[in-house]
Amino acid sequence: MIRFDKISKRFDKHEIVSEVSFEVKKGELVVLIGPSGSGKTTLLKIINRLVQPTSGDVFINDKSIFQQDVIELRRNIGYVIQQTGLFPHMTVRENIEIVPKLQKRNKEDIKKRSLDLLNMIGLDPDEFLDRYPHQLSGGQQQRIGVARALACDPEVILMDEPFSALDPITRLQLQDELADLHRKVRKTIVFVTHDMDEAVKIADKICIINEGKILQYDTVEEIMKNPVNDFVASFIGRNRIWSSPEYIRAKDIMIENPVYIDTDATLLRCMDRMRSSKIDSLLVTDKKRLLLGIVTPRMIRNHEDKNIPVSQIMQTEYTTVAPDTNIVEILQGVNSKGISSVPVVDEGGVLQGLITKSSLLTTLSQQYLDVSEVM
Repeated sequence: MIRFDKISKRFDKHEIVSEVSFEVKKGELVVLIGPSGSGKTTLLKIINRLVQPTSGDVFINDKSIFQQDVIELRRNIGYVIQQTGLFPHMTVRENIEIVPKLQKRNKEDIKKRSLDLLNMIGLDPDEFLDRYPHQLSGGQQQRIGVARALACDPEVILMDEPFSALDPITRLQLQDELADLHRKVRKTIVFVTHDMDEAVKIADKICIINEGKILQYDTVEEIMKNPVNDFVASFIGRNRIWSSPEYIRAKDIMIENPVYIDTDATLLRCMDRMRSSKIDSLLVTDKKRLLLGIVTPRMIRNHEDKNIPVSQIMQTEYTTVAPDTNIVEILQGVNSKGISSVPVVDEGGVLQGLITKSSLLTTLSQQYLDVSEVM
């Protein structure tokens, strides 16, 4: 959708952006984040040619932006800035409709679009369409700014720290609303911020920039789990993952090679396996590792004949989780059902791993180890 190809920008002898290449896919919300002066806003403004790069190219739908008429390019890209950019002498309606009218769109379509947009952003058209910007709160002005950016139904929307001047409560509310809106309209959004909490909350992907270079560009989950270097780890916060525990999955904390045994194994063999492996339960699978049951020492002790196959006594009703189940859900299940271990299986029921109270404790205790290392 949007592709940067070795984009560089220099002011005098100072290089603001250095041969940056990355791609934003259609429908993604990508956050550009980094310290002040890192080049993130410069990259954003290059997309709608408010800044001319020194070298390199940017493509939207495989067409260079520098081969397009700059006015038409900007009219087809929504743009939301920190101070809203609303024209103070125009009503809300006039602000929203200015570009569609310049494009000579159908008057009735424009009117209907304005009504739809205000309803979409949660403002009553009858109450707000004829107000002026000074009659709106900061949060309401930013909502109108977003509505205006959507007025021409652009494929691309650029947002340059749009919520940074708002009070914390309004800011959090608008972040939620933007995330909900993005899920509905699936526009391609490039969003600049200096706030990592904001980035984690709204982004599909995060692009961390420092000194004009991309340090890491990946999903929120991957960056929090696997920062590429100490700068990224420090920038996002070494304990950041614990502010969003939903990103800690079963596959991240499970024992990857749990002890299991075939269904035709005898009870005697099961006891030997548990004793040698120092475990208090044993997973029973078929030859393809399809999980079929669980057996415990108590279950074995209740049968005098230790030569019968485990398939005759194994427990076939048990709790499992999928590899992508998050740690919050796992803890809730362990606590509510009073179980000591949870098998991890894929969609086909094939055993992938095992979560035990010990592995959960190790993961949870790591939170406090990380905190102590930083202090």
